[in-house]
Amino acid sequence: MQDFHAHLLLPRVLLIDDDMVSREVLATVLTMGGYTVHTAADGAGALALLDAGESSPEVILVDTQMPGLSGVELFEALRLRSRAKVFAISGSAAPDELTRAADGFLLKPFGSDALRKLMEEKGPPVRLFSTAEDDEEPPVLKTEVLAQFRESMTEEKVREIYAAVMSDLTGRIEALDAAFQRQDLDAIRRIGHSIKGGCAMAGAAQVARLGAILEKVALEPGSDQLDNRARLVRDLRTAASNLERMLKAEFPA
Repeated sequence: MQDFHAHLLLPRVLLIDDDMVSREVLATVLTMGGYTVHTAADGAGALALLDAGESSPEVILVDTQMPGLSGVELFEALRLRSRAKVFAISGSAAPDELTRAADGFLLKPFGSDALRKLMEEKGPPVRLFSTAEDDEEPPVLKTEVLAQFRESMTEEKVREIYAAVMSDLTGRIEALDAAFQRQDLDAIRRIGHSIKGGCAMAGAAQVARLGAILEKVALEPGSDQLDNRARLVRDLRTAASNLERMLKAEFPA
């Protein structure tokens, strides 16, 4: 049957960097560029994410200078667990053995366009899911919607709206997890519909798209996508995390 769990056009990224500031800034830059980003503070943490199935990247970015498991040994361990392209990243030139072990190299600081250009040079990453249903790349947050809000109300009110969106989304994700455990198709459909509608109004396109997928899956009798509930809920949590990261960038404390 058709796979309704369509993936975003841009690849999923796993970012491994022990420096917290560098990691969060880079994750924010990539998220605002449209990428779905998971992060790990070290090599062991990254391998744990992959082993647990909590991250299914198509591109892995690895800082070349980290304590613990790192370097060529980490690259080899990552390749045993993933078919993703592995790119080395560093604030200075990387050792030759690392550049040879990697699929490419990016010098910090870099933006989403630099990553996109490198992928174009090295060839597209292996796609984990088809985009048969929709090849449009939904942004984390539609900037035109945010701009409209800011034009029509105070900044504090806009901040309150998005705080309410995140609070509501957190509750619905928990309810969705419980509905999947009960195999309650009607509840899954309702939750998916609510996420789709509310988040679309707020311009949270990635989350809204997953809500639409959940609503559609719940309407398909015998859909085998229900057996993938852990991944569906996990993807929704990731999209919510992406949205939260972008909102923190837009509305700094």
